[in-house]
Amino acid sequence: MCERNLLQEVHDVQIAMELISLGARMQVLESETSLSRRRLLRLYKELRGCPPPKGMLPFSEDWFMSWEQNIHSSMFYNIYLYLKVTEKGPPINVLMKTYRLYLEQCYGQSHEEPILGLTRAWTLVRFIECGIISRKACRICQGGYVVITENIKKPFTCSLCSPPSRASKKSQVDHVNQRHIQAAAAFMPVIA
Repeated sequence: MCERNLLQEVHDVQIAMELISLGARMQVLESETSLSRRRLLRLYKELRGCPPPKGMLPFSEDWFMSWEQNIHSSMFYNIYLYLKVTEKGPPINVLMKTYRLYLEQCYGQSHEEPILGLTRAWTLVRFIECGIISRKACRICQGGYVVITENIKKPFTCSLCSPPSRASKKSQVDHVNQRHIQAAAAFMPVIA
């Protein structure tokens, strides 16, 4: 019995360390491990060199519907769906692997902040599991995108097929966003 608890604790510490390295907030760590808050705080401070950010987790499905956030969220979720079927292991391991693939595809060697942070990715999966957000195919490209569940019956056109006018203005200023959109487009139809 004691050995099993020790193994579980080692496993939880490993999961917590990986989550912290990917940018998870304390609420995610507390939900995904059985470690005490005090222990998680110490671990966070040791790994990051500073205390974790305070405050509530983002809790708005609207954030995922903005054009750029929707592309990144949809790409992440399509990868997640694929790995959920092909990978063995606990859901949190699938989520972490998905997030690493997302970072690799969108940011590669870049040191800029990702549009979709791990905590938001974790929240997205929770929103989909409880039915707040769903997945729907674009009527033009047939790629799978996340949408608010109450809008599931309305015709949907993704922001890659019909970009908002502000998207072209932003991409003229920041050429890196074009790379993000191209990376997202490569994933959407494949896993739809």
